[in-house]
Amino acid sequence: MNQITIPQFELVYNSLSFGVAAMGAATLFLWLSRSSVAPAYRTAVTISGLVTFIALYHYLRIFNSWNETYTVVNGTITETGVKFNDAYRYVDWLLTVPLLLIELILVMRLSKEESTSKSIQLGSLAALMILLGYPGEVSADSTTRWIWWGLSMVPFTIIMIQLFGGLKKAIDSQPESVRGMVGSARLLTVASWCFYPVVFILPMIGFTGGAATSAVQVGYTISDVVAKAVFGIFIYAIAVRKSEAEGYTG
Repeated sequence: MNQITIPQFELVYNSLSFGVAAMGAATLFLWLSRSSVAPAYRTAVTISGLVTFIALYHYLRIFNSWNETYTVVNGTITETGVKFNDAYRYVDWLLTVPLLLIELILVMRLSKEESTSKSIQLGSLAALMILLGYPGEVSADSTTRWIWWGLSMVPFTIIMIQLFGGLKKAIDSQPESVRGMVGSARLLTVASWCFYPVVFILPMIGFTGGAATSAVQVGYTISDVVAKAVFGIFIYAIAVRKSEAEGYTG
């Protein structure tokens, strides 16, 4: 790990703490609110809560790993010799990123065949994207990072194309009362996901040392909160609106 300053340590510490709180609160809300949507949409809401629950667990592990890597004594920060575990994020993403796409597909309530096809296709691409990104993330060599970043951007780009093109017909077929919300959920997914590759390249475009370490950790945390907790609440709101449109009263 790069040597960091106390303000940088505290910035990451507080952002990770916020991540734990956001994921925990979203999990409780989604699971406790599951019964307020029609049965057809409960799986989507349940998966949304599962995503934030998995993220909660890994954010607790990341938070603990961060505290084990550095120690602050009498206004001085030093490394403990314990390596910060970057793998926690990638294990989390490998589990949650495919599920994020699946919950978006499920809340659309497409045909069983179309839902299965798109879930397998987009979920597999998402997993491949994460697997290709990890070797670059743990490398200190800029060239190696660029190579794996480029490789992971291939499935990333295909997913973006599918979200805009492949799902357009499905979104257009949604009830008028929720069509705009489903479209906004798609845009939220795209916007939050586009932040990840930008954060990934920060150490390759001028950020060095502690600045790079803190910028990456804070950047990923912000992206995760938006892509999982905020997106999960959005999925719930869509499910509620569609339930009301279909006459469900709870």
